[in-house]
Amino acid sequence: MTIERLVQSLHPLERKTVPFLRSCNTLKQVMEKTGLPEASAMRALQWLENKQVLKIISEVKEVVRLDSNGEEYVKAGLPERRFLKVLEKKILPVQQIGKESGLTLDESTVCLGLLKRKSAIAIDGGVVTITEQGKKILSQTWLEESFLKRIGECAADPANLSPEEKFAFDIFSKRKNIIKTDVEKIKKFELTDLGKQLCETDISKTESVDRLTPEMLKDGSWKDKSFRRYDVNINVPKINRGKRHFVNQALEYTKRIWIDMGFKEMTGPMINSSFWNFDALFTAQDHPVRELQDTFYLKNPKFSKLPEGDIFNNVKQVHENGWTTGSTGWRYVWSPEDAKRNVLRTHTTVLSSRTLATLKEEDLPAKFFAVGKCFRNETLDYSHLFEFNQTEGIVIDPNANFQHLLGYLKSFAKKMGFDKVRFRPAYFPYTEPSVEGDVFDPVHNKWIEYIAAGVLRPEVVKPLLGKDVPVLAWGPGIDRMITSAFGIKDIRELYKNDLKQLRTIREWMK
Repeated sequence: MTIERLVQSLHPLERKTVPFLRSCNTLKQVMEKTGLPEASAMRALQWLENKQVLKIISEVKEVVRLDSNGEEYVKAGLPERRFLKVLEKKILPVQQIGKESGLTLDESTVCLGLLKRKSAIAIDGGVVTITEQGKKILSQTWLEESFLKRIGECAADPANLSPEEKFAFDIFSKRKNIIKTDVEKIKKFELTDLGKQLCETDISKTESVDRLTPEMLKDGSWKDKSFRRYDVNINVPKINRGKRHFVNQALEYTKRIWIDMGFKEMTGPMINSSFWNFDALFTAQDHPVRELQDTFYLKNPKFSKLPEGDIFNNVKQVHENGWTTGSTGWRYVWSPEDAKRNVLRTHTTVLSSRTLATLKEEDLPAKFFAVGKCFRNETLDYSHLFEFNQTEGIVIDPNANFQHLLGYLKSFAKKMGFDKVRFRPAYFPYTEPSVEGDVFDPVHNKWIEYIAAGVLRPEVVKPLLGKDVPVLAWGPGIDRMITSAFGIKDIRELYKNDLKQLRTIREWMK
């Protein structure tokens, strides 16, 4: 960059700083010369460094400063001087000196010891008197006072103290809150060859305007103005804008997939009775999935009301003898008490059972989806959470078949960014045929399970809907897909709320 172009690109803060660059070499000096606050002066130096005018050097060193008591002693005087001044006027008992001089008990005790060692006082029968030596030193300026005054004006480097100052430093280090040692960061700078050329240039001859104002446009004065050059390549402070959590972005995108495919959203509570979460889905009451190792049962409220009428009786009979579904059921005595127990929903399929129970003949065919949190008593590891997101889908249509089901699942996986999908036979209490689906995770270079699906059994559909109609159902786990999409290797990182991660992670784009 030429000097002419450099001068044309200077910001007003830089213009104010440049004339003093030769006579200064620290940030503090620049602040004193220019009258700029620290933030503005530092910004000017950083911009000049970006333009290769100077190089900023950061130094860290120890300094001695006044602490709270030290600041007070500089104003009011050292306790021992105030102690002696009281004794100069009259002889007092030990207990009275502190009150007369305005000292605390600790300060009075310290003064007695210090002044006794200096032979400045004498104690006889509990009465303290000032000695001739005490009167002599009272008329002098003390080394300790000079030291406090010096570091009160400017922090000192402990390594550069004179022997006398080092003596005072050691004394005050043993006393409470008089001095303290801090780490100070000093900003220095050195001019480059370009900077030296700039300092030799009279920048006042080149004026530039920072902004184009409405007034300039109205009166046409902008035509005669010289506008400051802007460097589009210069590094600028990064601004972290507010945005939705990346998991919420992915979940919103998931909802959009189903809506675009013509589905309506199902919503419902996270706390459900075992009736809706298990029994209505033809899950036997002695099935292992209902045990505590998989399910979170609630202590309060422990129970919910069961539905009344046909749905209650139909589900009960299906479990006990199969009702009119052609099944033999599970052949046990179904317990209403077990069905009343409240659980944190273990899947969003509970929303499907609730939705089926509300549909009428004129509502069919219909397609529904849900996206929501589920809870299972899982052991935490890189691919398992006890609280996770799932998306649910059902298609109720007399003409629906298993091939349609696989088509929906493939379309969803592809829209989520997974081109490789595979299926394998599976078993679930409430679907037949049943299938599990995997997508290929390029981050871990392996196949990961993402979906459980199937056609709902008559034992589920008929008690809730009133007749047996093909119902395609699925429930992909979204969290594992999200980790792969964002290149996250540990599923637990989805919810660690690390600010750096939240600020730097890219937007969800598919």
